[in-house]
Amino acid sequence: MAPFFMHDIFDTYLRVEKRYSDHTAVAYHHDVEQFFLFYGEPGTELNKINHASIRTWIVDLFEKEVSRKTINRKLSSLRTYFKWLKKEGVATGNPLAKVTGPKSEKRLPQFAKESELKSEKLEGLFSDDFDGVRDRLIFEIFYQTGIRLSELIELKDENVASDRIKVFGKRQKERIIPISQELSFLINTYRSGRKQMELDSNYFFLLNNGKKLYPKFVYRKINNYLGCATNLDKTSPHVLRHTFATHLLNNGAGLETLKDLLGHANLSATQVYTHNSFAKLTQIYSQAHPRGRKN
Repeated sequence: MAPFFMHDIFDTYLRVEKRYSDHTAVAYHHDVEQFFLFYGEPGTELNKINHASIRTWIVDLFEKEVSRKTINRKLSSLRTYFKWLKKEGVATGNPLAKVTGPKSEKRLPQFAKESELKSEKLEGLFSDDFDGVRDRLIFEIFYQTGIRLSELIELKDENVASDRIKVFGKRQKERIIPISQELSFLINTYRSGRKQMELDSNYFFLLNNGKKLYPKFVYRKINNYLGCATNLDKTSPHVLRHTFATHLLNNGAGLETLKDLLGHANLSATQVYTHNSFAKLTQIYSQAHPRGRKN
């Protein structure tokens, strides 16, 4: 490991000053570490690393068939690192200033059909015991609120009310999401089960041993249930977030409203869902307009 990769101090900067989540901080740490392992010259001065060094790394990543999206994330991590070094007076420049990442592939988010997620169709997937009630609530909160996996795991009991939930998103940005009566009923049912199980914690969602949920557990659950309900290739919690956004837009919600509900920092991140809504509009047009209908 190169001695100039000051990982402990950089990690503190990401978590405390930048207020990045644990997941993001670990990813940035890994990306920067990977670059210096590739560079492989521990004795080299920082200022000798230039844009050619970075581009050589990019070529190596392409040869290893790393996706464009992942390469751009790694460059973002490295860019943040060198900006921090310059701020701290350790480096005089940023070698990424002249580096442009590869164009990302335009992939539309996958989402489930409304007909696939009707309440009556999901009933048979979940058991009536504590685990089943909790799993159903996890599934419905993803679908009905669009929150992220990390946000669901970090939900505090005090932030879940009968008509809304308070979510702390990226960089601890707070947002309030309204919930339906159906979801409120499931929350009350789950809380009754928690009480009967004598599970006490500040966290809202718990395992049946009283411990906090962890990402792989939630991912595995949603992968199973969504796989049973749909024919999608991807069945992750994030697909339910995409589904939430797409169904809202298809039923008349505005982009600004959706942006606030999803916790996006700017509207450009929300606009990806308009492609799916345009597909819906095209379908309606072809069915409704005399020139659009097929004979």
